Amino acid sequence: MDRLIPTVVGLLIALAALSSCVFVVNERNYAVVFALGEIKEVISEPGLYFKLPPPFQNIQQFDKRVLTIDATDVERVQTSEKKNLLIDSFVKWRISDPRTYYVTFGGNERAAQERMSALLRDALNASINRRTVNDVTSKERDKIMQEIRTNTAAAAKLLGVEVLDVRLKRVDFAPEISESVYRRMEAERKRVANEQRSIGAADGEKIRADADRQREVIIAEAYRQAQKTMGEGDAKASAVYAQAFGQDREFYKFYKSLEAYRASFANKGDVMVVDPSSEFFRFMKSAGGNASTPAPAPAR
Repeated sequence: MDRLIPTVVGLLIALAALSSCVFVVNERNYAVVFALGEIKEVISEPGLYFKLPPPFQNIQQFDKRVLTIDATDVERVQTSEKKNLLIDSFVKWRISDPRTYYVTFGGNERAAQERMSALLRDALNASINRRTVNDVTSKERDKIMQEIRTNTAAAAKLLGVEVLDVRLKRVDFAPEISESVYRRMEAERKRVANEQRSIGAADGEKIRADADRQREVIIAEAYRQAQKTMGEGDAKASAVYAQAFGQDREFYKFYKSLEAYRASFANKGDVMVVDPSSEFFRFMKSAGGNASTPAPAPAR
């Protein structure tokens, strides 16, 4: 029994020494190996590794996953018009160089987050201070986020950090300028509406003028075509009349006299004062109509 106790103690000491020489790196972490306080190696691949027991070597692990800094306080940023905006943003980042990251922050993630928040704040001010409220809220919002991401990433790279994305979640007007901004937006919308109405009225007048012009052209063309058709009809009628007159002159005279009678006696109230011996009644007196000249219609 006395011999067993030293053996067990020796085994325990050996196991403790062995466990201090073995460490595991999982896929979510970096492992930084220190030798007497100095960085000896950075391990990024997961697996089982060996080292010297403390105090000769020790290990510190850092998270290699994508981290998020979501601003707890809304930033108050001034535009080029000296108007204050309240901006809520966040940044996605991760450790890209564990060696530089440790040298810069001593492995303190809280210090890294505070430094990243400061870099984001500086980039926000740099981008928004030279833009108007309208640019920030609508026109150049995407451009501003890209610019902030680029500037923040450039500064963070020197700290061993990679910035993956920066987003402006919310942009509000400060209470003291909200009313004036809304009035200006209302005036701008009214100006645009009046401009659109003016353009619409001008286009309407143009369309109406064009329609009137087309109407006059169509009417003139129709009148010309009608006159042409009437002229052609009159020419054909004259040719028919001339042909009929040439075939039987007496019948032609009789027919024209009947047309004159029809025109003269069309209305019951008409009164005519005509000499009964007038040529107008030649066919009423005689069916043969012996007179040599056709009977003209009297004036009514």
